[in-house]
Amino acid sequence: MNDEITPIDNENLFRPADDVDADAQLQKELDEALGDSSLMDLMDTPAERPARRSSGAGSEIQAGAVLAVQDDTILVELSPKAQGILPVKQFEDEPVPAEGDIVEFTVEGYNDSEGLWMLSRQGAILAATWETIEVGKDVEGRVTGHNKGGIELDVNGIDAFMPVSQIERFGGVEDMSQYVGQKLQCQIVEIDNSRSNSSLLVSRRALLDAQAELNKEALFETLQEGAVVSGVVRNIMPYGAFVDIGGADGLLHVRDMSHARVEKPEDVVSVGQELKLSVLKVDREEKKIALGLKQAMPDPWDSAAVQYPVGEIVSGRVVKLMNFGAFVELTPGVEGLVPISELTFERRVAHPREVVNEGDVIKIRVMSVDLDRKRISLSLKQVGDDPWVGAAVRWAPDSIVEGVVTREADFGAFVQLVPGVEGMVHISELSEQRVNRVGEVAREGETIKAKVISVDEEARRISLSIKQLATSDDYAFSTEDDDQPAAPPKKRKTPLKGGLGDGGLLIPMPEGLAEDTGEGEESEEN
Repeated sequence: MNDEITPIDNENLFRPADDVDADAQLQKELDEALGDSSLMDLMDTPAERPARRSSGAGSEIQAGAVLAVQDDTILVELSPKAQGILPVKQFEDEPVPAEGDIVEFTVEGYNDSEGLWMLSRQGAILAATWETIEVGKDVEGRVTGHNKGGIELDVNGIDAFMPVSQIERFGGVEDMSQYVGQKLQCQIVEIDNSRSNSSLLVSRRALLDAQAELNKEALFETLQEGAVVSGVVRNIMPYGAFVDIGGADGLLHVRDMSHARVEKPEDVVSVGQELKLSVLKVDREEKKIALGLKQAMPDPWDSAAVQYPVGEIVSGRVVKLMNFGAFVELTPGVEGLVPISELTFERRVAHPREVVNEGDVIKIRVMSVDLDRKRISLSLKQVGDDPWVGAAVRWAPDSIVEGVVTREADFGAFVQLVPGVEGMVHISELSEQRVNRVGEVAREGETIKAKVISVDEEARRISLSIKQLATSDDYAFSTEDDDQPAAPPKKRKTPLKGGLGDGGLLIPMPEGLAEDTGEGEESEEN
């Protein structure tokens, strides 16, 4: 009989056998986890971090599973023995992860009181971005601000700057505030690591130019002359405007902007304006496109004959003065010409500026319309009454008239009877005496009397004579003594200079006047 007494396990005496076995299993797992370390050593050691990878920029990107989402906090399992929290607000640009999702983050610190790691989603994005960042890479950035030199962007947490010249394809941008808050595709041009916070220099124009070149190649394969296309004005030059018609740039020359006269392209188009244009020419070898704006509009000349019938009095604006007349704009794109001879009845005009000025709005009569040549003849003087109407009755032959000498010529003197009507005294009709120069008898600006020889209303000519006043019943010669009649001028045998003798006309005469002058007379000797 064995008298040895086995000690009684008082602690486990009243416990079920299954509980005792569970404790033994737990102790075994603890021994495996601790190894040579004590439990106190484990409590003093920070929680284990999960497997990690280097970002290439000094940060460590880690991954963990979402345990729960509570209000503004996301609880993440780093490992079976460690947990951390992510702010929900860091997912404002993407959906908030759900329980069980795997998220990437960087560890920013440890909260001793909570026993949790402080995690950052933004840090992971930044670190991941730096892993792939390189010159020439296409990235997306959100515009956060602007200054006089360009716009500031956030490229996945990295500061970036885009000069104003690199925002659009053509020229600078006047209002850069329009881009704030937008996401722009751009290309990395330069990486600046000279400061503690590295930054990027980016260009949007580089991507736009590359895309435009692709579009241009495709467009030149299909573009046909005569097609109507849409375009946006990108740049304005003194000679025209460059218009983007979908990747290819065409030139809209100033002469093709409007049917009306165009002094400056800015008077018709502006940068950013959308236009409907006609393709005038496509040069596939030189990669050039000529565009027309007026060609895509109705031609105002198509209705000119109906709108401006012959004989109608219309209004127009004087747009240009030339030596031979004045151009008048009747409507944008339709101009007519007032010849210098149709400006006024009152006097002879050396230049149209004596009657009208550029910018004047005047009433004119339509004289003729030539649609094929796009020409309209106008008259200013025929808007009012024609003073020549009834001239043969008003100034009947053999009547005595009075007028002002308006011009002296070698062959005679022009005399204005009323504004718009002039008669001419031929040199042979100035005096019975020899006349060497017209001014000896009739000087410019002088008021004289003369006898009407003939009137031609259709040709608008009146022939006058001063020397024949002596034979007129309505005219009496007078001397300084008004009571004594003066003797008529003495006659002579030889013809006067410029007169008519048996040999015919001695000097050239204006056309149409030869038949009005009569024949010269031989005078008796004293």
